[in-house]
Amino acid sequence: MAQLVAAFGSSHSPALNSPAEDMAGHARRDAQYQGHLDKEGNRVSFEELSRQSDFSAEMEKIAPRVAACGAHIARLAQAIAGARLDALIVVGDDQKEQYLEDNLPAFLVYCGKTIANGVLELPPGAPEYWTKARSQYHEPDAPREYRAFPALGRHIVESLVESDFDVSYAERLAKAGGEGHAFGFVHRRLLGPDPLPVVPLVVNTYYPPNQPRPRRCYSLGKAVREAVASFPSDQRIGILASGGLSHFTIDEALDRGVLNAIRDGDGEALASIPVAKLNSGSSEIRNWIVVAGAAAGLRTAWQAYEPLYRTPAGTGCGMAFAAWAEK
Repeated sequence: MAQLVAAFGSSHSPALNSPAEDMAGHARRDAQYQGHLDKEGNRVSFEELSRQSDFSAEMEKIAPRVAACGAHIARLAQAIAGARLDALIVVGDDQKEQYLEDNLPAFLVYCGKTIANGVLELPPGAPEYWTKARSQYHEPDAPREYRAFPALGRHIVESLVESDFDVSYAERLAKAGGEGHAFGFVHRRLLGPDPLPVVPLVVNTYYPPNQPRPRRCYSLGKAVREAVASFPSDQRIGILASGGLSHFTIDEALDRGVLNAIRDGDGEALASIPVAKLNSGSSEIRNWIVVAGAAAGLRTAWQAYEPLYRTPAGTGCGMAFAAWAEK
């Protein structure tokens, strides 16, 4: 039977493709954004965040933290290559790139033979820093079909149904543009020029009313591990969480608590995270909870965390990177 031999996690923020001098552009975008939430999930304005806290001292740390993020991405890419995997399950969210209000599944497993990645399309006049940042998810010149693993994907669906998960599946992408950013980041930044096959597992982290609860996410991860273990092959399988951690208001206590629970194998702590803390970009922590459930039989090899503040109001992204390995 197949084995789940490695697990990984990575933030996928657009800022990860931005040099330090471009953070001012992201900061301007934060100041104009109308959807900010505080650390308890309450809607607030940027001005209210600015009055609540002063993170001015963090602005001096932008350049070294940007450099550190680049090093962590390189280390993670090396770890994935070194795991000698036959396939990688990628757990990520879709931000209305493929799945909209006409069909918005809580969980979906992609079972196509290939998955497309398209060329970046932005409106005329988009700022240069934003074009550069968004380009990390997309092919530079022409669309590309990446290898998927339909046999494993279909097996995971069938196994999840037997485990009482009413999971959706898809064999093709319905909309132009190709795979969403959570999956494009993995292909473009982590898997190298000849990437291994992937099984995309989509989690609706962002959009009410059917965001899965943390406990359900952890249970899903455990069920995915069981599905891999029953797949009739001797292949080495990995799983990766794409996204997070807290943003756009950075919550270091939340982020460090998540990483500590992962390191300690504390599934109950992950399952008990208040739902109000898992909205906006912080909702992508759900992807890490799924992977933590799947990786319960592995050990944490390393973790890295960079709270990349970009405004004195405390906005930015808690960038996290991690690898689990066999015990």
